[in-house]
Amino acid sequence: MLSSVCRAAAAAGLRGPMVVLARSAATDAGEGPRRTCLHDFHVRRGGRMVDFAGFLLPVQYSEGMSASHRHVRQHSGLFDVSHMLQTEVRGRDRLSFLESLCVADLQALPDNGAALSVLTTHSGGVVDDLVITKTPLGYVHLVSNAARRNEVCKLLAEAREKWVAKGKDVVVRHYTPEDWALLALQGPTAAAALQPLVDIDLTQLRFMTSSLAAVDGTERCRITRCGYTGEDGFEICVPAGIAESVSEQLLACKNGSVQLAGLGVRDSLRIEAGLCLYGAELSEEISPIEAGLTWLVAKRRREAADFPGASSILQQIRQGPARRRVGLRSQGAPARAGAHIVDLKGVPLGQVTSGCPSPSLGGNVAMGFVQAQAAKAGTRLHLMVRNKPVDAEVAKMPFVTTNYYTPDKKKK
Repeated sequence: MLSSVCRAAAAAGLRGPMVVLARSAATDAGEGPRRTCLHDFHVRRGGRMVDFAGFLLPVQYSEGMSASHRHVRQHSGLFDVSHMLQTEVRGRDRLSFLESLCVADLQALPDNGAALSVLTTHSGGVVDDLVITKTPLGYVHLVSNAARRNEVCKLLAEAREKWVAKGKDVVVRHYTPEDWALLALQGPTAAAALQPLVDIDLTQLRFMTSSLAAVDGTERCRITRCGYTGEDGFEICVPAGIAESVSEQLLACKNGSVQLAGLGVRDSLRIEAGLCLYGAELSEEISPIEAGLTWLVAKRRREAADFPGASSILQQIRQGPARRRVGLRSQGAPARAGAHIVDLKGVPLGQVTSGCPSPSLGGNVAMGFVQAQAAKAGTRLHLMVRNKPVDAEVAKMPFVTTNYYTPDKKKK
């Protein structure tokens, strides 16, 4: 399912941070990649397009990945994430239905609150990670990974069929990415850039909360304060018909320097922020506990032990997993996904899952899984790069200071 975007990037003559390239079943079947409603806009703006999760998306723009990465950290970047799967779940039993599939406590989530969660397998692995938003309007809004579109759609459809057969009230509707755009505006100037286009006070929208708003005069668009970079930012869901106009206005805004950013930058930013990527740090063979996401498993759900894979996951919480996700710092040649991790005597410890040069910090950053006894910060080890050992050290994550917004905690 997953391969490195470096193959497509190499063909395009690209250098810099790597991102995982996910191919969809449709692409593998030879149907060709789909296009988001902003495809032509990206091409006109000089985006270098690659197949990502069955969609043609920009991997980078003319300024290069490292410069673009630093621009997002210092100002703001605009990402097209319309390929991601957006879903509405309605019906009287929508919350208990979703809780039967994930580890979140949706009953306790306030209206307009958003939560990161995982859909789990019966063996304790992860089907997908997603953001779940509980609205006061009779539905729950989900945003999940494009690379797992088929698996998530199948899971929801099969589960709904069973629930409906028992007389439960659940309705599932998926957004079409050709009709809806999802824009991720990320960086310290994101709020200043977006505020003139919306009719809500963004200072009152906390991190991981959501609201309907008029965007550029169009009612009932959804704005969620969240992101995948470690910076303040928003995911903005708008109809396809206004996506280009909204993008143009954000890029032309006078309240913050906004630039278009591509997949390569999105990946290097999330690695610096220590955030998991499905297919790298998460999979059906990796539990949320191994991935360092124990905090996702809500207290009430632990007590009830009523989610898929509860027996295995709760045992790992009690006893500790045999392997753990760790951050890694190194100099010299960067370690990429698949590089072996060994101790100073050459004994195998694990494998790198994501890695890149760090434009923010200098040197290299990576994530990977190692045996639990080697997971302590400060542990020295070697990363095997081109069959040669590279000195590295286990480091705390995130690698950079995160700047998530709350009204009483603004970036200094």
